Amino acid sequence: MSEGRLKSFKNKGRDQEEMRRRRNAVTVELRKHKRDENLLKRRNVDEVDAVGDDSDGAFKMADKLDQLSEAIASTNLSEKLQAVRTARKCLSRTPQAPIDYFIKANILPELVNSLTVDEMPTLQYEACWALTNIASGTSDHTKAVIQCGAVPLLIKLLSSSYRHVGSQALWGLGNIIGDSAECRDYVISHGVIRPLLSRITADIPIEFMRNIAWVISNLCRYSNPPPPFHAVCELLPVIGQLILHEDIAVKSDICWAVTYLTDSGNDQIQVVADSGLVQHIVPLLESDRRKMLMPAIRAIGNIVTGTDEQTQVCIDCGCLQHFSRLLSFRKENIVRETTWVISNITAGNESQIQAVIDAGLVPHLIVVLTHGEYRAQKEAAWAVSNFTVGGTAAQVGTLIKAGVIPPLCQLLQVRDMQVVQVILDAILTMLKMAGNEAQAVANLIEEAGGLDIIEQLQQHDNVEIYKLAYDIIDAYFSPAGDEDEALAPQTTDNNFQFDAGVPQGDFNF
Repeated sequence: MSEGRLKSFKNKGRDQEEMRRRRNAVTVELRKHKRDENLLKRRNVDEVDAVGDDSDGAFKMADKLDQLSEAIASTNLSEKLQAVRTARKCLSRTPQAPIDYFIKANILPELVNSLTVDEMPTLQYEACWALTNIASGTSDHTKAVIQCGAVPLLIKLLSSSYRHVGSQALWGLGNIIGDSAECRDYVISHGVIRPLLSRITADIPIEFMRNIAWVISNLCRYSNPPPPFHAVCELLPVIGQLILHEDIAVKSDICWAVTYLTDSGNDQIQVVADSGLVQHIVPLLESDRRKMLMPAIRAIGNIVTGTDEQTQVCIDCGCLQHFSRLLSFRKENIVRETTWVISNITAGNESQIQAVIDAGLVPHLIVVLTHGEYRAQKEAAWAVSNFTVGGTAAQVGTLIKAGVIPPLCQLLQVRDMQVVQVILDAILTMLKMAGNEAQAVANLIEEAGGLDIIEQLQQHDNVEIYKLAYDIIDAYFSPAGDEDEALAPQTTDNNFQFDAGVPQGDFNF
């Protein structure tokens, strides 16, 4: 087996960097999608004010910016309120708000100063709203808000007796927290979590609750570095409560929070597993709504990339019973993500592979391998290859009898060198594990057109692919007299004697 292949499995005493790389590559796409979903949520746009004209005379960029800056700095609170509201209206416009102009005009310090005017909550609200939309821009815009000292004041306003002020302050903090790990940790260091959680009450309006769930998800976001451990410990009990919330938007964002936490390595996964959250996430796999399914599948998928013990927590909570439905789901990305989860479970131990078999997932996996979109086929190929590494001969025999050889052979024609290498590894392992029945497996490969393809791959520019193809042809498709005895398994009276590291067992068609 090639060195590159040996680095791709978890829990086999091998290098896990390749598995981590694959996991992170998939996660990048999901995070991008999540940001796109929340774009309007991050920027507070008032549809009444977000018009393209200036019929109310509120703001003219060219000749009123200096005047606006002076008005915001006014000691006359009525004049100050009108100016801040004008700024907020301008920053609420679509498609692009003139944030850079406001920063260059040095208006941000006065907006931040407006947060301190406790005797006028409407002014605080308008200033929070304006700063929220500035922080929804680029990282430089967010940093400008931070540098003006907004964070401590926004955190203080979380406890405002005026709910609309607290809600808007929360929104602004959510934008700052979501910008980067550095911003997240900066806000945490200023003590945001306790006042944030104190706003969760029985009579909280649903929109406020949704914002809290979104901010909690941002507090858990980013894995390099992960959130501070003390912050995770503070958040987990509330996450455990809100994952049961009846509102789909709240449940979705809280599930994304778990997804982010479990993307930070085995230590974070263990904290989540110990919290009992898995038993609440698994039932979410019953949903028909993509908004709920994606974070739930991703959370389970992240957990099963951990240790065998962490993987077993998901299995014990019944995750496998949902996968046959998800592998036939109408959305391709759901199928792909579910297949990815299974590929990590089949990278576990023999009992976990058997659990996949017992759940009836092998036929569904082969359907994906045969008819799925390419990215799902790729994950299915990894699932099969992991299966052959960790499974017994009998388990691999189940895979072959279910019809895995033909679609594997057809996928050998793709241009993705990694996939070709993964499949060749799997085929070679199957042949080795077959022992005396290797010829029967070889016949299946030839009948599926695989022999011709593998012969062509002996000319491949990639050295690993060439070597694997050559080894397969030389050991199993050359005249008997030319067979390399070192590659042929030795047999005993009742069982096959495999090379060191290859699982033992019966292999019968």
